[in-house]
Amino acid sequence: MTVKENIFALLSPLVDGRVFPVVAPFETPRPYVTYQRIGGHVITPLAKEVPDKQNGFFQITVWADRPKDADALALQIESAFITAKAFTAKPMAGPIDRSEPDLKLYGSQQDFNVLSDR
Repeated sequence: MTVKENIFALLSPLVDGRVFPVVAPFETPRPYVTYQRIGGHVITPLAKEVPDKQNGFFQITVWADRPKDADALALQIESAFITAKAFTAKPMAGPIDRSEPDLKLYGSQQDFNVLSDR
């Protein structure tokens, strides 16, 4: 599986499969999660060989009806990333509060440094 497929598999049980790359469809039931790769470190061995690992920074955003629901789910996601079996991950910083007042959406966003098979 690809790293994105592994992230989907990791997070899906927490939100009944409502995990989407970049943006969720309009009117998706809440809570839901979006994710996107936002860069990463290039692994460059000294020898001219292709590495068997890849690094990526992934931004995970939880959206919910209430801030406390987003915060609670964000903690579960952080724990899931830290203990993931399919890849190695660590938080890059603490969560950031998000909101979309016109849509009455409240969120929590956190970036993770992920090392996975290529």
